Amino acid sequence: MAVKRCEASIDVVQAARIRIRNVFENGLPVYMSFSGGKDSLCIAQLVMSMIQSGEINPAQLTVQFIDEEAIFPCMEEKVKEWRKKFLLSGARFEWFCLEVKHYNCFNELSNDETFICWDRYKKDVWVRKPPSFAICTHHLLRPRIDAYQDFLPRLCSDGVTITGVRTAESVQRLSYIAAMGRAGSRATKRHQVFPIYDWKDQDIWLYLLQERVDIPEIYLFLWQSGANRRQMRVSQFFSIDTARSLVKLNEYYPDLMERIIRREPNAYLAALYWDSEMFGRSSAIRKQNEKGTSEKDYRAALLELFSDMDGNFQAGHKRYVAERYRNFFMSVSVIADNKDCKAIYEGLISGDPKFRTFRALYQRIYGKYITDAKKKEGLLHG
Repeated sequence: MAVKRCEASIDVVQAARIRIRNVFENGLPVYMSFSGGKDSLCIAQLVMSMIQSGEINPAQLTVQFIDEEAIFPCMEEKVKEWRKKFLLSGARFEWFCLEVKHYNCFNELSNDETFICWDRYKKDVWVRKPPSFAICTHHLLRPRIDAYQDFLPRLCSDGVTITGVRTAESVQRLSYIAAMGRAGSRATKRHQVFPIYDWKDQDIWLYLLQERVDIPEIYLFLWQSGANRRQMRVSQFFSIDTARSLVKLNEYYPDLMERIIRREPNAYLAALYWDSEMFGRSSAIRKQNEKGTSEKDYRAALLELFSDMDGNFQAGHKRYVAERYRNFFMSVSVIADNKDCKAIYEGLISGDPKFRTFRALYQRIYGKYITDAKKKEGLLHG
């Protein structure tokens, strides 16, 4: 279904403040997810300014930080700064260092599909130690089974959660939030509100500049290393968003890569093969490396992969992902060209545990087919 955009009579900052005020006026506990990244810094600054102006009650607020162990030092320091600010304002701040499950692009290269944050069996190779005030156990958590997306809704079921999710981050997020708007009462099943969902990248950076919010230095390092504005996404080291930057940032954090490889041995592959088919990259570097080689028959490559599902996809979730990809390939094989098959193949072998690439491929291939069909129909009737 198409997404209709409507222009408002107020700017995005005013709209976000209204949404936050409405959340607090319910009188329920309010939980705020905080990561220290650019989007959550905007939410934090909005909430803090409204606390200071007396518009909202800090006693209702609990700020929650899920510490995923493998984070940049400057992110840890920035979260500590904001922890102090919120505690002084009268709000609660929960810093969780829990054994939660985290998918990562390096483990997709082996039969071990998940990274366990703060793994009790790997204390000797933890990327860093948890702070003394961290919450390391919780009775609502199923250790080593839950992802934080499973744990937090359980923990926050008595209130409303506000997060920095934005539709500009991806087509999938746009579709998800648009679907929530059509879902009526079902939209609040997880009691989530996204105050800055309609902010664009330039809105984020402009607000941080105007409010003089100090940002983690990792963003400056990323910019210096050649990342563009769309690539300014910082998360846990082993997610696809951050893995791309690890190979560029060793000069800024000289001992970081050593600690990362000690924790996750497969991480060295990023340094060697990042601009390759292994990670599904389509960069200029990869194009230059492959220049002069004959184009691969990706339809045949997919058929070869799917001909031995047991041998090629031995782990449970990886097999489940492969089955979804196989069914999708079968449904689009008549209309997919070699470029489409290449995208399907690379999405599969580089790992797609959350089906982000899968959803994008679905929209891309079927969208292209519908567009071409309308063009042909127009020519026939013309």
